[in-house]
Amino acid sequence: MFNLLMFNVDWTSGRVNVPVGRIFEYTEDQLSTQFRDSSGNLLLDSLTSLPCIFCEEGTEDELVYVGKIIRARVVGRDLSLEIGFDSEVPSLNNEFLYTNRIELSMPHEFEFSRNHWAVKDVDLYRFLLRNVRPRRQRPTVFQITEHENIEPNLASAMMPFDAAFDAVYDSIREATGDVGLRCRRADNIWENAAIIQDVVSLIDRSRIVIFDCTGRNANVFYEAGIAHTLGRDAILITQNEHDIPFDLRHLRYVKYLNNSEGRASLTQALQTRMRTLLGH
Repeated sequence: MFNLLMFNVDWTSGRVNVPVGRIFEYTEDQLSTQFRDSSGNLLLDSLTSLPCIFCEEGTEDELVYVGKIIRARVVGRDLSLEIGFDSEVPSLNNEFLYTNRIELSMPHEFEFSRNHWAVKDVDLYRFLLRNVRPRRQRPTVFQITEHENIEPNLASAMMPFDAAFDAVYDSIREATGDVGLRCRRADNIWENAAIIQDVVSLIDRSRIVIFDCTGRNANVFYEAGIAHTLGRDAILITQNEHDIPFDLRHLRYVKYLNNSEGRASLTQALQTRMRTLLGH
């Protein structure tokens, strides 16, 4: 079990006051009874021994802290709490809680818009071990998020920004669509001031990345290195096998002709490979 304390207070101060009347909201009855004596008084020692999530209202970028209650005492209608955070747990936010709300026994969306203290019958640390990836060392040339956030239905295509490849991109999009993925290309995105940041962000979020090595485009090879470093499933395609550099020739690739028949074959080959990667 764990305590969920959702109050709009300054958690980082380490000392907060919360209303006693909000305890056990959004808590199953059989759980709340475990933390009251026969007279209905709070069993504070038992309640505060549970691990805690400390957060504010909201479903987006609000920070979430995992830790414990060090000391608690009743002051009038409030509980005065001294709290501490677990430094081993990476930074989280409410979007993460909202995404995993069913597993955290938070099925009611209204729970994210009311100050309250709930008890949840979930092993918090087991949940965190399953769902929170450890911090990764981040580069300085461009930015990646502290934790992976792969979109399971997203694919991306890395290829020269040239009209000669537009029909090839159409074939790639057809293939990804047929296996339930949507495909994006970095030149269709403008989310950051630097295009490299858009490219890296797209690769980092993608379930599968397709690289067209035709013409030995330096940008494509740089992007392939990023994808391999990030551990993304990468598919290499090319119109000429000699355009596959030596360091990548140990990897399988799809060779195609840039005509209607060749692009149709490319679509089929990509579908087959992506189904394998997706476990279809």
